[in-house]
Amino acid sequence: MGITNIAPKILDPIPGGKYLVNAMDWVINWARANSLWPLTYGTSCCAIEMMSSSMARYDIARFGSEVFRASPRQADLFIIAGTVTRKMAPALVALWEQIPGPKYAIAMGACTISGGPFVYNNYSVVRGADLLIPVDVFVPGCPPRPEALFHGILELRKKICKTESSRTPWQEGKPREKDEGDRWEAARKTWEDLEKIKDEEMAEARAQFKEKNPEYKSAFKPTRPPKEDFPDVPYVATSIANVALQTIQQKYPYVADAAENVCIKKEDWIEFANFLKTELNYDYLIDITAIDWNDHFDVVLQVMNLSDGNKIFAYCSIPRDVPEIQSLTAIYPAAEWKEREVYDMFGISFEGHPDLRRIFTEENFEGWPLRKDFAHPHILKRD
Repeated sequence: MGITNIAPKILDPIPGGKYLVNAMDWVINWARANSLWPLTYGTSCCAIEMMSSSMARYDIARFGSEVFRASPRQADLFIIAGTVTRKMAPALVALWEQIPGPKYAIAMGACTISGGPFVYNNYSVVRGADLLIPVDVFVPGCPPRPEALFHGILELRKKICKTESSRTPWQEGKPREKDEGDRWEAARKTWEDLEKIKDEEMAEARAQFKEKNPEYKSAFKPTRPPKEDFPDVPYVATSIANVALQTIQQKYPYVADAAENVCIKKEDWIEFANFLKTELNYDYLIDITAIDWNDHFDVVLQVMNLSDGNKIFAYCSIPRDVPEIQSLTAIYPAAEWKEREVYDMFGISFEGHPDLRRIFTEENFEGWPLRKDFAHPHILKRD
């Protein structure tokens, strides 16, 4: 916009010069509004609808926005599509700061606008992207369809053409200063108040109708759809292959017959995992997780034998006051990230882990989110 900002000072004093400035502004705004280049960036499920908008059926190219850019330095439109977490927030702000002005932001979806359903009992969700960066257009929905996104782009076009010119050039706005708390509850109360006003306004009309039509009865009768009876399907428990269970019991006599899982002592944890992989060929690590039982933790191991498809669930109980167990990374390399997740969520330490640090939350985060006694000031509880 550099040289165009000087044009009014030069041309406005000249007779008819202001009309030339207005024409120049119209051409420039028309070109900019019809060539908004979005940043290739999506945070959650709303991004699927954003991607769909660029496909042939919807064809965002009709609006001049088909050039999704992989670099923020080549984009001027930031479509924030989906939930924004607090750990993701610094990256989102960094991308916004790297986009050169004039630049614009569209908040797409309920989660982006207010945190959506994830705002309750959740410490990690930002309650509105406008707390992080200035947002020009809000597109509600869960998720909003491509047509709704196009409507938002058209509204942004109007904003560019009506509010910006060489006399009033683009200026970056400011984020919302504070989180208003439970915005859903405030919206619910507002809706209830509006419904009361509506009922009061209609009360007189309803009374007059009843007076004129005392015998009137509504012909509407609610009907229930016929209930379909489904046959009962008996529960069939998944079981460890008999040969594998017998082999495990020969090695570890204290293991009881189990339909679904095996309880292993802490001192046998590493040896047992190595036995599963080398002797029984359970070579695929599915998951390592944990369960909080208030008085102790269970560390859960799930592995699979890829050759026959059999799975084993094994768990080891550890005391809550000293939540430590040996790492399985030397046996199953994929355990590195899974154990980091357990450490981050439950605070369970894995001895011998090569890089035990938080993976989802910030390094200075206080507490362990999946423990039953976890409390956090950002958690908003539903009544």
